[in-house]
Amino acid sequence: MKIINKFYPHAIAILGFVVISLLYFYPVLQGKQIFQSDIVQYTGMAKEQNDFRATDDVEPYWTNSAFGGMPTYQLGAKYPHDYIGAIDDALRFLPRPADYLFLYFLGFYGLMLVLKVDPLKAFFGALAFGLSTYLIIILGVGHNAKAHAIAYMPLVIAGFILVFQKKYILGGLITLFATALEINANHFQMTYYLLIFLLILSIYFVYQQVKEKDYKSLLYSFGILAVAGIFAIGTNATNLLATAEYADFSTRGKSELTFNPDGSKKDSNSALTYEYITEYSYGIMESFNLIAPRLFGGSNNEAVGKDSNMFELMVGKGVPEDQATDFVSGMPTYWGDQPIVAAPAYIGIVVFFLAIMALFIDTRKIKYVFLSGAVVALILSWGKNLPLVTDFFIDYIPMYNKFRAVSSIQVILELCFPVLAIMGLQSFFTLDKKLQKKAVMETGVLGLGLILILFFSKSMFSFSGGNDAYYQQSYGPDFVNALKQDRMSLYSADLLRSGFLIVITAGILWLFIKDRFAQKTAIILVGLLMVFDLFFVDKNYVSGKDFVSGREVEVPFQETASDVEILKDTTHYRVFEVSGNLSSARASYFHKSIGGYSAVKPRRMQQLFDYQIANNNMEILNMLNVKYVIQTDKEGKEFPTSNPNANGNAWFVSSVKVVNTPDDEMKSLGQLDTKDVAIFNRHEHGSKFRNVGLKRRWDTSGTIQLDVYKPNYLKYTANNTKYALAVFSEIYYEKGWNAYVDGVKTVHFPVDYVLRALVLPGGQHKIEFKFEPQVIKTGSTITLVSSIGMLLLLIGGIYFERKKRR
Repeated sequence: MKIINKFYPHAIAILGFVVISLLYFYPVLQGKQIFQSDIVQYTGMAKEQNDFRATDDVEPYWTNSAFGGMPTYQLGAKYPHDYIGAIDDALRFLPRPADYLFLYFLGFYGLMLVLKVDPLKAFFGALAFGLSTYLIIILGVGHNAKAHAIAYMPLVIAGFILVFQKKYILGGLITLFATALEINANHFQMTYYLLIFLLILSIYFVYQQVKEKDYKSLLYSFGILAVAGIFAIGTNATNLLATAEYADFSTRGKSELTFNPDGSKKDSNSALTYEYITEYSYGIMESFNLIAPRLFGGSNNEAVGKDSNMFELMVGKGVPEDQATDFVSGMPTYWGDQPIVAAPAYIGIVVFFLAIMALFIDTRKIKYVFLSGAVVALILSWGKNLPLVTDFFIDYIPMYNKFRAVSSIQVILELCFPVLAIMGLQSFFTLDKKLQKKAVMETGVLGLGLILILFFSKSMFSFSGGNDAYYQQSYGPDFVNALKQDRMSLYSADLLRSGFLIVITAGILWLFIKDRFAQKTAIILVGLLMVFDLFFVDKNYVSGKDFVSGREVEVPFQETASDVEILKDTTHYRVFEVSGNLSSARASYFHKSIGGYSAVKPRRMQQLFDYQIANNNMEILNMLNVKYVIQTDKEGKEFPTSNPNANGNAWFVSSVKVVNTPDDEMKSLGQLDTKDVAIFNRHEHGSKFRNVGLKRRWDTSGTIQLDVYKPNYLKYTANNTKYALAVFSEIYYEKGWNAYVDGVKTVHFPVDYVLRALVLPGGQHKIEFKFEPQVIKTGSTITLVSSIGMLLLLIGGIYFERKKRR
């Protein structure tokens, strides 16, 4: 009975998380799925991979359906011995996206228990964290990996805290498994931001233990954390090694070129440009929408309703009311510094109120860790709006320049504030009446004072957005004026709303002080107010209307007339969809495309597009075997165009132009007959292929054809009477593709900046290309050994923990 009483509240809390997750995304109970824009693109990118896995029961690790060809390491590749992934799958047993919401709740609840919060307060704290607007909107748009990684952050922090609190076995095991799950979520940007917070947390505990001269415990703590980290990394070794290997091949790797597409000199060869990294920088004043959601307009697609100035303008211009209602359901009210915002990053005014209270009354010094984490995250989220700090981090902090959208570091703030809020709520009920009154008064005055300052500062803002000039040109000045008036209305309305919620929160606590409410009643009322505050804001941005039938999600693209016409050709070729450029995976769903959608697209394909294809260099399309181009006419109607000059799957060239730098190679592609001449970069590749002997005339009288195509296997037959140099319209990827001529492994080498080539002696030959990445074999071995080690540590930990308790 004692054990049941101990675990009963936690079981009820977990059941509550399940129910709330399903109720929030209730359409999943009807078999519907949420339509996520990023997942739609992923579905297009991964179509060939998933089809091949289903038919051949083999993981290809390569796809030709996007960017001419790329590894599938960041496209949901399944690796051997991924036992951590199996544990994660078991935890995510609910339909998507309810599974991620449940993980949000569960992880934060665990952190609250480690901080000695009772189950009821921990329950409401978990709901406040999981319903933070940013965490909900990323589920709406399909940033699943980001949500996945965020969900495990609290558990990693909980494990760290336990270890530093000298609960070595429990803390070490939680850190080990939580970190392994965090890494397995496969969003390294979020994990990197978590490391920044863990550094702050570690500094705090190091200071405390050095102050107490407890060096032995400090040594134990770091030893256990190191072991946990090593095994957590080891169990994810395959993905980590494969991703690291591919990173240099992707747009996250350093550029080889020293000039820009317009011919000007590049300032740096950084993986990502400063403008790209800081494009999504939070405005300094915009940060106040953390406590008033639509202070800066909310989103780029905000409903303003029938009471709006825009509705009045439309009706005044003779637009029927039903059409005007539809029109004002999606207005570009956002006027902050970021280019696109799907929803404000609102943490909740009740959460903010209680967090400020914690700073006044909570006596635990660890509150300063969470305050510091929130402040650091906020400052870094300002990006280019605070260049002194941002430039330092980009230039000097390792790996910081590998990630874009610096504003997303606010996820740390969105974790820290609910922690502080529940610490504040918990501490409040430990005070005597006099101190409780003082706490409510001080927090209320500060909160309402901030709201009033912002309210009366309205005249200081212009309420002008970055795209208003476009709107004025397209719709006229009346449209922009109405838009500004509605922005001002949203600004005032949400400040009044936040002020009202502060008064209600303070009122509930005040009535408790006056013995009008029991403690549990006050906790439940404040908790519900905190949750419903966030809930009603969230529903403006992600709701039941975003769900569609499962079929629409599983088959998000429909064949067009162009697709039907092209698919009549059953040979192996590529397609270029002009309207998609390199930012849409629609064509990848049906064809072998040179386009696609990925944050880590192959760097050289992006460069080919920027430097050559964008300048209408058809020879590049020819050498990539682009047989069809999908275009649109002036009326926007789509039509396919056949390219009769495509080079085919492979061909023989008569000569090789040897150049010395990647710059020369790229420039040479501007004027090149790719059917007759290939370009070889001696400086970049000469040391590896010095024995190839390229400077000669090659025989081109032979034939070469593709006989077998699979994503990870290509087979050709060649007939040539003399030595010949064959060029293949396949992407050169050194660390995986191997060439075999008549069963013998043969050297192949890069030409034409992205393609592969090999030398053939005279005669008839069978040529095979096999994708055999050594990194998968090596990583799988490390993963297996590490997983066994984790299991032994778990068994040993449980044994010693039980022995210690006895």
